[in-house]
Amino acid sequence: MKLNLILPLMCMMPMVANAAITYRVEQVKMPAPTSGYDNEAFARNHRFYVGGMYNFAMWQDFTDDNGISINGKNASSFEVMTGVRVFDTFRTELNYVRTNAEWNTMSFDGDTFMINAILDARFDNIYRSFRGQNIVPYVGVGAGLSWNSANDGVKLDKKIAPALAALAGIGFELSDWFALDMGYRYFWMNNPGTNVIDRLNPAAHQFRVGARVNF
Repeated sequence: MKLNLILPLMCMMPMVANAAITYRVEQVKMPAPTSGYDNEAFARNHRFYVGGMYNFAMWQDFTDDNGISINGKNASSFEVMTGVRVFDTFRTELNYVRTNAEWNTMSFDGDTFMINAILDARFDNIYRSFRGQNIVPYVGVGAGLSWNSANDGVKLDKKIAPALAALAGIGFELSDWFALDMGYRYFWMNNPGTNVIDRLNPAAHQFRVGARVNF
């Protein structure tokens, strides 16, 4: 009788042993699903852009410490840019501006390269819910260098001068791929040093119109 009980008990021992093993569950972290409404919803699909603009500049009058004055004239030029969207509301931009500065007694041309930091005023929740904001105001600042050459017998002490800018405008996004751009920029250049007037800091109100292509 005892042998009859021992044999079934021995057969059940492996099952009991296996039941006693503590199973470890490995936790695998899955990436959070992207809803398309985060702060890179637009930037993720269109991270880069290129564009070009027409630039109408109103150069400002200037008077030096000796009372010598020059009167600024209006001038036209062009510019091109390439940019990177960090977020939907923030982008950085490399900007080349062909500068034509004119006054009544002198003029000079320049090749100006600027790096701009720009904030786009997207209405976050509304925009991301409906994906329908077609008018996007923006503001920004820029800094760079200008390589200048003078005309009409004017001499420059410095061929390279620092430049600063403050800009604002409106982008009209006709699609995710294409936008029209209308804006204003205040442009200021540190003294390039001329033989006509002392400590000239060329400054202009610039009005810009052009287009951007996103990709």
